[in-house]
Amino acid sequence: MDERGFRLLTRPSTAVPVVLTAGFAVLLVFARVSEPVGIAYEFATVGLSTFVTTCAVLAARSAEGRLRTAWSLMAGALAAWAIGDLIWLVCDYVLHMSPYPSPADFFYFSFIALAIYAILSLGSFETGPRRQAQLRIALDGITVGLCVFLLAWIFALRSVYEAYRDDKLDLVLALLYPVADIVALAVAVAVLARAARGQRSVLALLAVALAVTTASDVAFAYLVAADRYEAGSFIDIGWVVALCLFAAAALVSRSAPPLRPRSLVVPSNASLWLPYIPLLLAGTVGPMMIMSGAEKFVVPVVVVAVCLRQAVAAWESRRLLSHAANQALRDPLTGLANRTLFNDRLEHALMLRSRDDRRVAVVSLDLDDFKLVNDSLGHPAADSLLIQAGRRILDCVRTGDTVARVGGDEFALLLEGEVDDAHLIAQRVVEAFNEPFVVDGHQILMRPSVGVAVAPPDEADIGPQTLIKRADLAMYAAKKSRSSLVHTYDADMALHVGHPAEITGEVEQLPHVSGAAKVQLLGELRNAIDNGDLTMAYQPKVCLRNGHIVGVEALLRWPHPQRGLLAPDSFMSLVRQHGLMRPVTNLVLDKVLEDAVRWHASGTRIPVAVNLFAPFFRDMQLPANLSRALIRRDLPTDLLTVEITEDLVLSDLAAVTEVLRQLRDRGIRVAIDDFGSGYSALSYLRDLPIDEIKLDRFFIAPVHRDGRAAAVVRAVIELAHDLQITVVAEGVEEAATATWLRDRGCDIGQGYYFGRPMDASGVADLVRISADLTEPMGLG
Repeated sequence: MDERGFRLLTRPSTAVPVVLTAGFAVLLVFARVSEPVGIAYEFATVGLSTFVTTCAVLAARSAEGRLRTAWSLMAGALAAWAIGDLIWLVCDYVLHMSPYPSPADFFYFSFIALAIYAILSLGSFETGPRRQAQLRIALDGITVGLCVFLLAWIFALRSVYEAYRDDKLDLVLALLYPVADIVALAVAVAVLARAARGQRSVLALLAVALAVTTASDVAFAYLVAADRYEAGSFIDIGWVVALCLFAAAALVSRSAPPLRPRSLVVPSNASLWLPYIPLLLAGTVGPMMIMSGAEKFVVPVVVVAVCLRQAVAAWESRRLLSHAANQALRDPLTGLANRTLFNDRLEHALMLRSRDDRRVAVVSLDLDDFKLVNDSLGHPAADSLLIQAGRRILDCVRTGDTVARVGGDEFALLLEGEVDDAHLIAQRVVEAFNEPFVVDGHQILMRPSVGVAVAPPDEADIGPQTLIKRADLAMYAAKKSRSSLVHTYDADMALHVGHPAEITGEVEQLPHVSGAAKVQLLGELRNAIDNGDLTMAYQPKVCLRNGHIVGVEALLRWPHPQRGLLAPDSFMSLVRQHGLMRPVTNLVLDKVLEDAVRWHASGTRIPVAVNLFAPFFRDMQLPANLSRALIRRDLPTDLLTVEITEDLVLSDLAAVTEVLRQLRDRGIRVAIDDFGSGYSALSYLRDLPIDEIKLDRFFIAPVHRDGRAAAVVRAVIELAHDLQITVVAEGVEEAATATWLRDRGCDIGQGYYFGRPMDASGVADLVRISADLTEPMGLG
C-alpha cells in the first residue's frame, strides 16, 4: 500500500466507520449462535446510533450559518433513529413483544423526514429564492420515489401487499418505508448533482448511506412479509453500514468549506434526466404488464411523448441557462472571466492547495495612464485597447490558468504550479506590452504595473481576498516605482505602499498636444526610460575672469526616432504629471556619473552640475545615496553639484535645509537654479546652506540697457559675495551682457555665447582648449 492509501485509511472519517463496521460484522456472526451475544449486538447498535448522533452534533457545532442548521437537523434525524433502536431493543428483549409495528416506527419515519430536510439544507443553491429550489428538488424526489415504488410494486412489493392486506397499519408501514426511503435517496442524489465541489464528498457519503438504508428497509419489508425475518439477520449489517457512513459524512463535513450561494447554477445533465427515467419506466413497463387492450399500448406511447416533450423543454432551458451563466461569469467586453468567476476559481484552487500541496499565485495587473486614453481618445478607443490587452495577456498564460478583467483597466491572473513559473508568466505579460497597440490608426504604447502574490507554504488557511489584496499591494508598489519590473509581495509593502489614489493620481492635460499624440508620446517616453534611451548634453560654465571652463551643466535630451532630438520642455511635463521623476533622475545620475568617470580617467577634472526635482531634497537618504554613488565610481565628491529650483515648497524648508546641510558636509556642492524667477529668493539666501546661485536668463538679459535691472543684479551679486556664495549667470548670449557681468564681479557665465550643449565625448577636448586661451571671452 502506498503512502496516500495509508493516509486515507488512517483518517478518522475513514478509519472509524471501517473499524465499526468490521466489529459489528464479527459481532453479528456470533449473535446468530449465542443469545447473550445477540443482546450485546442490539445494545451495541443503540450505542452506535448514539455515537453517530454525537458526530452529527459535533459537526453542527463546528459549522456556521446554514451548514450548522443542516447538521442540527441531521443530528435530530439520527437521534430519532437512536430512539427507535432503543424502543426496538426494549420491545424485543425486555417486554418480549414484537418490535414491528411499534412506536419505534414513528421515530424511524421521523429520521427519514428530518434527513430529507437536512439534505435539502446542505445544498448550495444559486442566489435567489432558495425555498423554490428546495421545493423543486423535493418534488423531483417524490416523483422518482413514486415511480420507483410503482416498479417495485410490479416486481416485488405485490407479495407484501398480499401478506398485509388484512392489517391496514402493517400494510401502510410496510409500503411507506420503501416509498419514504426512495424519496430521501432521490433528494440526496438530486442535491448531489447540483452541489458545489467542496460539498460533494459529504453529500456523496449521505447519498450512499441512504441507498444502503433503502436496500435494507426493502429487504426487511420483504422478509417480514414472507415471515422469514429474524432479529440478528445479516441484513442488519446494512443499517450498521449506513450509520457508519453517516458518521463518516459528519466527520468529513468538519473540514469542508462553508456553504456559499452561487450567482447562477447550470443544472447538470444528470439532474435534468434523473426524474424522467423512473417516470418513463413506470409509464411504459407498468401499463404493459398490468393493462390490457388498446390502453396497454396507448398509455406507454403517451408517457413517452410527454417525457420527450419535457426533455426537449428541459434541454432548451438548460441551454439558455448555460448561456446566461456563461455571460454572468464573463466580462462582456473582453470575454475574459469576471471577478465572480475569478474568486470562485481562486477559492477552489486554495482548497485543493490545502489538500494536495499545490502552489497558487495571483497576479494583479493595471494599465498605466489608461485614463489618459479614455479622456483623449474616447471610450470606444479605450474599449478597443482593453480588448487587445486582454488577448495579449491570454496569449501569455498556460492552458488551465485563469485570466480575468476585474475592473476598468485592471486584470487578474490565477496561476497554479511552481512559483518560478508564475514569475516567468508575469514577466512574459510585461514583455508582451513592448509592442504598441493600434487604436484608430494610432500606435499607442501602454505599460502595465504588475504585482505577484504567492500563497506561502506556512499559511495553510490563507483566504482568497487576502491573496488578492497582497497582489494588489505588489501592483501598487510597481506603479509607485514607475518601473516595468514585476513586483512580488512582501510584508513590508503594507507599510510603504500608499493608498492607490495617492499612487495613480489624476491625469493632467498637456497643452498644444492632441489626445492621440499625447497618449502615444507618453508610451514612447516610458519605453525610452525603461531602455535607457534618454541622453545627456553638457553646456560649459566659463570663468568670466579668464575664460577657462570650470564646469558643465548636464542637460537631458530625448533622441526621438520620429520627432528628432527633444529638449526637456517637450516632455518634462509628462514626467512630472505621471510620476516618472524618480526613474528619470536615476537614469540621469547614472549617465552623468559614468561620463564623469571617463573624463576623470582621461586626466580631465571637470565638475558637473545636475538639476534635481525639488521633492528629492525632502528625502533624507539623498545625501548618503549620492555619496555612495560617487565613492563606488572613485570620484571626488566636489565634482558633483546638485541644483535645486527656486520653486521649492517653503513648508518643507526645515527638512530641505537638513538635506542640503548633509550634502555640503559630504563635499557635494549645492546651487539654486533659476534664481530671480520667483519671490522667495532672498529668504533662500538667508536660510539655505548653498554654494552658488544661478541667475535666471530673464533676470540678467536687460542689464546692459536697463538701469533698474542692472541695479538689482549688481546688488544680488554683491549680497551673494558677502555671503560667500558663487554667482553664475545663465543664458548669456551677447558679448555686451558677458562684459557687463564680468565687470560687476559675476563669477561664472553660461549660455550660447560661451558654448552650446554638446555630447560627452567633446567635453574633455573643449576643457583642454579653454585652458590654453589667452582671450578671456568669446568661446562661442
